[in-house]
Amino acid sequence: MERPEHIWFLLSRNLSGEASQTEHEELMQALQQQPALMQQYELLQRLWKPRQTVPTEEITARVNQILQRSASEVPDTREQPDQQPIADLRVAPVRKLWRGIRRWSGAAAVVGILLAVYVQHQKTPAVTVPENEIVAKKGSKTRTLLPDGSTVWLNAGSSITYDPAFTGNAREVTLQGEGYFDIVKQAGKPFIVHAGDINIRVLGTAFNVKSYDEEPTIETTLIHGLIQITRKADSTGIPIFLHPNQKIVLPKSAPLITEPMTKPAVPSPARVQPAIVHLDSSLKENERLETAWMYNRLEFRGDSFAELAKKLERWYNITIHFQDEEVRNLVFNGSLENETVEQAFQALTLATAFRFDIKGNDVYIRSANKN
Repeated sequence: MERPEHIWFLLSRNLSGEASQTEHEELMQALQQQPALMQQYELLQRLWKPRQTVPTEEITARVNQILQRSASEVPDTREQPDQQPIADLRVAPVRKLWRGIRRWSGAAAVVGILLAVYVQHQKTPAVTVPENEIVAKKGSKTRTLLPDGSTVWLNAGSSITYDPAFTGNAREVTLQGEGYFDIVKQAGKPFIVHAGDINIRVLGTAFNVKSYDEEPTIETTLIHGLIQITRKADSTGIPIFLHPNQKIVLPKSAPLITEPMTKPAVPSPARVQPAIVHLDSSLKENERLETAWMYNRLEFRGDSFAELAKKLERWYNITIHFQDEEVRNLVFNGSLENETVEQAFQALTLATAFRFDIKGNDVYIRSANKN
C-alpha cells in the first residue's frame, strides 16, 4: 500500500494541476485499490475547481462533516510554527477555509484539507454507504471518474447511480438519460449498465447509451470492445452482442429476439427483431452523430420538430410550447454548436419557416401562417 504522505502528495499534485502523467497514473492505480478514498477524492475535485468557484451548500456540508469528525483525531500542532497552516485548516469552517485556499497556490494549498480527509478515511469505521448519484442538469454536461477508474460522460438531463465501493461480483451502474462510458477492464468483475429494462454487460470497452424516460427507445453504440445486451424481464431471449462500430435501437417494452426464423412468418408485435446498424468506421469519434454531444454539438437528422424539441429542451434548459399541431410535424436536418437559444431558433427558421417567441426559459412556436 502507498505511504500516506505519498498519497497526500499525489492527491495535491493532481488537484492543483501540477501532476505529471506518471504521477496521475500512479494516483489512479492507488485509488482503484481504495474505493472509499476515491469518493473523497471526487468530493475534493468538485471543491477544487480550476476557476475556484465557491463550493455549493451540499459540498460545504459534506466537507464540514469530514473536518468535524477528523478534528479531534488530528494531532494539535498549533505550537509548531512550521505546521500552523495545517492546524488552521482542520478546524476552519469550509467557506473560511475556501477563502484561505484561494490565497495560496499550487499543491501546498490543499495539503491541509487532504490531511483531514485522509485521517477521517483511515479512522472512521466502515459503514454501509448509500448509492452515489451523479447528475448532469439540463443545459449542462458532466464527466466523472468511477471507483474502478472508469470514466463516464453524462449528457444534459442525465444521471447515474452506483455503489461507491463497487462491492459484489460486478460493477453496476444505473443510467437515466445519455452517457458515454470508457470502462477499465477488470478480469472476473464485469461492468453492467442498467438502462430502462436493458442490461448492457462489458469487460472493457467504450460505448454510448441513450435511454431518456420521455423517449420510446434505448440506443446503444459501441466504439470499441464487445458488449452483451439482454432484457431484464425476457428470460427466453438470446443475448445480442455488439461489435465495434455497431449501433442498435431497441423499443423499451418489446422482448428481444435474435434466433433465426425456421419458416416465413409475420413477426409478433410483442417480439421485435432488432436491427443492428453498421457505422462508418472511417469517421473519427468527434465526427460521429452518436457522440457529437461530447464535443458540444447537437446533431439532428430527419427529426420532427416534436422530436427535436426534446433535444433542445435538454440542451438549453428551456421549455418548448407548440401552439398548433402543424408545426410539430416540421422536419429538420442540421447541427448546433455555440449558438444561443435565440440564434438557434433563428437558424432553424432559415431551414424551415415557422414563428417563435422567447419569454425567459419558455419558447412558444407556431406555424409561419399563424399570427
